Amino acid sequence: MNYFAHGYRFVDDPYFTVGTAIPDWMHVVDRRARIRPRQAEAFVDDPTPPVASIARGIAQHYHDDAWFHRTEAFAQLSWQFTAAVRDALGDDRSMRPSFLGHILVELLLDAVLIADNPARLDAYYNAVLAVDPTLVVSTVDRLAKRSLAAWGHWIEAFATERFLADYADDRRLLRRLNQVMHRVGLEPLDDALLGVLPEAREQVRRRKDELLTPDDSGRSV
Repeated sequence: MNYFAHGYRFVDDPYFTVGTAIPDWMHVVDRRARIRPRQAEAFVDDPTPPVASIARGIAQHYHDDAWFHRTEAFAQLSWQFTAAVRDALGDDRSMRPSFLGHILVELLLDAVLIADNPARLDAYYNAVLAVDPTLVVSTVDRLAKRSLAAWGHWIEAFATERFLADYADDRRLLRRLNQVMHRVGLEPLDDALLGVLPEAREQVRRRKDELLTPDDSGRSV
């Protein structure tokens, strides 16, 4: 799952919402840093409510991801998208097709959920802006049992950039995908990928409920 799918149900608890984003933020900020599920679960009853909410949000992230990646829909869609990307990019034998086959399911699920719940996108970003970044960073340091590089500025930057809104448009999504390609060291994508996106988007919409955890399937919030 991606950011919005993880967090959009929980916007009434900003620290929980941020907790659902932290594992993915850490991949961006410091790819060597991790908070394991057991590290988060040790703090879910912390006496400081924001700390407990952050820990519960991180635990929720791992719960959602475990469900998502075990679904038949994810396996089938990621395989289909990998094949479609390989064909579109000229029988590309690099890692790009399989990488894109995976992340397109996640990003397009966010796009579908945002289209179905447009007001929730503002609420999601407002929740992120409502937290104290210093408290979030210090809590992550506690859970990870190490001092990480200062990254509190990332929280505000994430909320003000609002890149999740770009997933609704194929060309803007392609631009965001190329930012990811650059970050992970893969070659940039050209406009050939645009031919894949409309059908991929529709396939994710048709199978949305299969990709969501059971307590969220079919739920409009």
